[in-house]
Amino acid sequence: MLTMSFSVRKAVFPAAGLGTRFLPATKAQPKEMLPLVDKPIIQYGVEEALASGVENIIIVTGRGKSAIEDHFDVAFELEAFLSARGKTELLEEIRKVSNLINVSYVRQGEPLGLGHAVLMAEPLVGDESFAVILADDVIDATPPALAQMIKVHEEVDGPVILVERVRPEDISNYGVIAAETIRPGVYKVTDMVEKPPREQAPSDLAIIGRYILTPDIFGALRATREDRSGEIQLTNGLKHLLKDRPVYACEVTGVRHDTGNKLGFLKAVVYFAMQRPDLAGPLREYLKTMT
Repeated sequence: MLTMSFSVRKAVFPAAGLGTRFLPATKAQPKEMLPLVDKPIIQYGVEEALASGVENIIIVTGRGKSAIEDHFDVAFELEAFLSARGKTELLEEIRKVSNLINVSYVRQGEPLGLGHAVLMAEPLVGDESFAVILADDVIDATPPALAQMIKVHEEVDGPVILVERVRPEDISNYGVIAAETIRPGVYKVTDMVEKPPREQAPSDLAIIGRYILTPDIFGALRATREDRSGEIQLTNGLKHLLKDRPVYACEVTGVRHDTGNKLGFLKAVVYFAMQRPDLAGPLREYLKTMT
């Protein structure tokens, strides 16, 4: 059953990155299409949006990303083949997502940062609150991570970013917030620092790949200067927005996998395989034989 949301109806998926950390596998295949067991990474995020009542999906793509569009499109030949062979379970599985969501695409000519990718979606988002989901962060949570955020968004009537407590030795890999506690797991953000040195981090609350943004983020991003690499960073846009309105954070309840790095990806494959009754037993026995 869907958890219906009317305050957030659209989710933006930035998917124009080059996936260089997974070369050569991503030379001709989008990183977002790498499979966790038998389902591509991006589908986990789309299913999370759907389970949170968000059915309008906007994917920001780039050159070489046509496989993403093909994946969420209707595959007439494949469906006819499966139907003729009586493979109804597989037929239902491939139809499940494409039949339940509305997908739109916008091209980002160059990967000029997450903030730039969000700006590319402005014509499709319009004047309403929307979610941003980074597919690299695959989150197993009940209720879904996005649904947790939507609940907070409806309480505070403002932008919400998802955060997670991380180890001190990992903190410099993330954007980090300084915040005041509103209640357990919900914070009012007072500052954001992008990838601070461990000793300068304002907290252990790291920003992870989910955002609920209000439409004034677009003006803030347009006013945001490019960083030294020539990119517009979403964190910097949010810092600009913070001057004019409150921004909030929601601490995730669930298990997050960072599939954007090789070890995190391998851990996620094992994790989701262990959720499968048909694979968990044999995989566990195999892992016992590893030395």
